[in-house]
Amino acid sequence: MPYFEGSDGTSLFYTDWGRGKPVVFVTGAWLGSSSWEFQMLPLSEQGLRCVAFDKRGHGRSDWVGHGFDYDTLADDLAALLDHLDLREVTLVAHSMGGGEVIRYLSRHGDDRVSRVVLVAVTAPLMIRTPDNPEGIDRSLFDAVMADRTSDRPRWMAQNAQAFFATHLGNRISAELMAWTVQKTLDCSAKAAVEVIRTGFCTDLRKEAGALRVPALILHGDADASAPIDLCGRRLAALIPDNVYKEYSGAGHGLFLTHAEELNRDLLDFIGNTPS
Repeated sequence: MPYFEGSDGTSLFYTDWGRGKPVVFVTGAWLGSSSWEFQMLPLSEQGLRCVAFDKRGHGRSDWVGHGFDYDTLADDLAALLDHLDLREVTLVAHSMGGGEVIRYLSRHGDDRVSRVVLVAVTAPLMIRTPDNPEGIDRSLFDAVMADRTSDRPRWMAQNAQAFFATHLGNRISAELMAWTVQKTLDCSAKAAVEVIRTGFCTDLRKEAGALRVPALILHGDADASAPIDLCGRRLAALIPDNVYKEYSGAGHGLFLTHAEELNRDLLDFIGNTPS
């Protein structure tokens, strides 16, 4: 199986399918690279080179107990692009993976990157602060964190329907829902806590406003994990060159419930954006 070395020598697993323009998929918290299969398979058959990797502490990568800050995660992404010598890349990120992409661009520049796609990302800042009064109070975050940590399997199973917003009619099979829940458990308990803390507490507002590559921002208006007013709409107001689209009734897991629409939007954006 293919591996590359992260910024500190951590062994990280990756998948590489197809040939053509490179598209690198960056996962959110808890999920591994296999969660992108409903994008990677059809897009690789459409003439794109699709690459995804397991974040440190996740999936088939080393379950180390350190390096879950955005600097290190961005350096891991840089190590992958360097390892494969990828250029004119489209970076596609979900949830907190959007923070990794934004930090990568502010930390490593955009020489290798042509465009980015931010899918239901948790940026730019979720925690409530004096200059971010609309954010989520830290005490609520800590309570949810404690509940989740006390029994991860139970918490993941109980929150799966909210993840997919099935109460609004989004269709997903019981088997696919169970598969996704199992994938969220395929990371270390340490990683499960630390990546969420990073995604919740890191302020990316200035970095998002400094992006100089075209961005496609896709967000569901029923996203319970990354509220649209706090995340998607704010990013659209911050990033200078962006196309913004809301998916009506979509939750945080729109890469599964709205896979066909998402794939069409990806193909249109990659095909229509100049390198």
